[in-house]
Amino acid sequence: MLEQNINSSIAKQLHIAVKQVDSAIKLIDEGNTIPFIARYRKEVTGELKEEQLRDLSESLIYLRNLVKRQDEILKSIDEQGKLTEELKASITKAEKLQELEDIYLPYKQKKRTRAMIAREKGLEPLAQIIIEQKNTNSTIEEIAQDFINDELEVITTEDAINGAMDIIAESETEKADVRAALRKTLWNEGIIETVRDEEKDPEQAFLMYSEYSEPIRTLPSHRILAINRGEKKAALKVKLNANHEKNIQKLCDRVIKNHSIFSDIITDALNDGYKRLLFPALEREIRSLLSENAEKQAIDIFGANLKQLLLQAPLAGHVVMGLDPGYRTGCKMAIVDATGQILDHGVLYVTMSEDAKKKSAQTVLNLIKKHHVTLISIGNGTASFETEEFTANLIKENNLDVHYLITSEAGASVYSASKLAVEELPDYDVTIRGAVSIARRIQDPLAELVKIDPKAIGVGQYQHDVNQKELSTTLDTVIESAVNHVGVTLNTASAALLKHIAGINASVAKNIIAYRDENGEFTSRKELLKVKRLGQTAFTQCAGFLRINNGNSPLDNTPVHPESYTLAEQILGKLGFSLTDLADKEQLDFLKAKLKLIPAEQIAQELNAGVPTVRDILDALVKPGRDPREDLPAPLTRKAIVKLDEIKVGTIMRGTVRNITDFGVFVDIGIKTAGLIHISELSHKRVKHPLDVVSVGDILDVMVINVDAVRNRIGLSLKQVPKEKNA
Repeated sequence: MLEQNINSSIAKQLHIAVKQVDSAIKLIDEGNTIPFIARYRKEVTGELKEEQLRDLSESLIYLRNLVKRQDEILKSIDEQGKLTEELKASITKAEKLQELEDIYLPYKQKKRTRAMIAREKGLEPLAQIIIEQKNTNSTIEEIAQDFINDELEVITTEDAINGAMDIIAESETEKADVRAALRKTLWNEGIIETVRDEEKDPEQAFLMYSEYSEPIRTLPSHRILAINRGEKKAALKVKLNANHEKNIQKLCDRVIKNHSIFSDIITDALNDGYKRLLFPALEREIRSLLSENAEKQAIDIFGANLKQLLLQAPLAGHVVMGLDPGYRTGCKMAIVDATGQILDHGVLYVTMSEDAKKKSAQTVLNLIKKHHVTLISIGNGTASFETEEFTANLIKENNLDVHYLITSEAGASVYSASKLAVEELPDYDVTIRGAVSIARRIQDPLAELVKIDPKAIGVGQYQHDVNQKELSTTLDTVIESAVNHVGVTLNTASAALLKHIAGINASVAKNIIAYRDENGEFTSRKELLKVKRLGQTAFTQCAGFLRINNGNSPLDNTPVHPESYTLAEQILGKLGFSLTDLADKEQLDFLKAKLKLIPAEQIAQELNAGVPTVRDILDALVKPGRDPREDLPAPLTRKAIVKLDEIKVGTIMRGTVRNITDFGVFVDIGIKTAGLIHISELSHKRVKHPLDVVSVGDILDVMVINVDAVRNRIGLSLKQVPKEKNA
């Protein structure tokens, strides 16, 4: 792989034009962010989507590392005086790091091996004679006699032959084509076997792996991670098994040319090389790659779930009461207005005596009326069921026009004790901050959840067993993508939200807040240039993703980038409108009607502008201030509670998807225990992965197919529900 071949290789891999790759790489190398390129450089890249650009960037890093490694290997082998034209060609043609490392292995500096010691004793020529397998009238012992050397500690012919066999064992099993062939065989035919140590697994967490085996080609990622966890806890012994006799025979067939006096020695050497060197190395490599692929799958699932969670529709305009349930210390309560400002707070005792419950009910009733609460958000942790029961009874008995919903409180305690929470809510106890978070996260899930370490949000599987650096990188990317997709209101956004905007880091985000605190609300995007350390480059990247309500220009409340303001005004003028018309609903309706008659392509041609940019400007102009999450279904709210013993098999219930794993989907159906739709119950057709069918936050009608009250488990089905229900 030469440097000049990188772009064409990426184009082939992603099925896009080389010209698109060239343009995208140039923009990336100039320091532009992926969200900015995807949204505001569509003409340059040929409208590459954000996912394509991220894949392109990942491939670019990989291939540049490959080229760098090629250069290092070429230099190393050349310094050894062993670089031939044929070897150089093999190295430069390699397109995978694994292939490259296989080629380099025989030349790689390593600890002294048995083969090295044999070479030091002058036995390389004897190994060469044996491996060439030329006809001879001499015996192997007679040939080995010439290599006896007391000074080099080759005392007998047996010493010489054994040393030569060590050289053959290493040199033949280090050949790139041999390793590639066996690697392929092991991937296709290898079997993972586990044995459970009962003493090390008293809780029987790994019971299913007691005497377990499965081909590695069918082993799903969640089982790989479970096996790894069991092995790490010493509860499982794990090994890769294969048909060793068959593999050794294949190796012998590659090397032994014909039956000769050398055949048995070569067979013994290859047998030793396979068992001692080749198979153990490939077993470690395959186990490592299985883990790497499983971790990547788990991280990808976590990322997909997190993005769907972050992009859930906000329940805007509500005065919300947040309830953080608890037994001994009571239920913490906070009321926030439609903008998230705290109106009231306190502690309720809904699991104590009847008298305490009555007093708490009266308190809640008074607060609902006083602050005009329209929605109650109940955390799903300890005492959630009792708190929900209390709330449902209160609504029913007083005929309140109030709904409630169960909200995942994952990460609320992490946020409550964080430095950010102390800065945001310095006058409130840590427990009240949790209730505030539970209330706010339904008003705007994105704005609130970005304040929490994504690993604490709990929408993944085996997140503690994967590479934490890779996980953090992926989740940061997911948050960046979600935040920039939605956009941020500049005058109300927290630093935690602003730091994920393209071109803005944590320190600049704090500077924006400091400027806002000192100078009041921003009145235009251009005012950002007055913020400390926010220069023209950062402004170009971030400006289009920041919104200003009631600013100097209506365009500041749209996704239109400041660099396109002139074009936007020209478009409006050409259609017979002005910027002031964007604030007039009647004029906006006229504008929408007119745009149906004039295609974007025509406007772009007349104004000599790019069609994608014109199309995006037109979309923004007809919906100023639009939140893209508005098109999503609102979260499911309730007024009444459902108990586990009331649920009957065959009942169709409505629920919200809370988490997605490799093996199925967890759905909140309004009780403490989430129901599981196994992957086999998602569709009548074969489902490769649950993410292909549902997303976190989806509201589904599901059928109850089993209830296990003892184990507190509920089995659900999507495929058995009449189609019209989930249409």
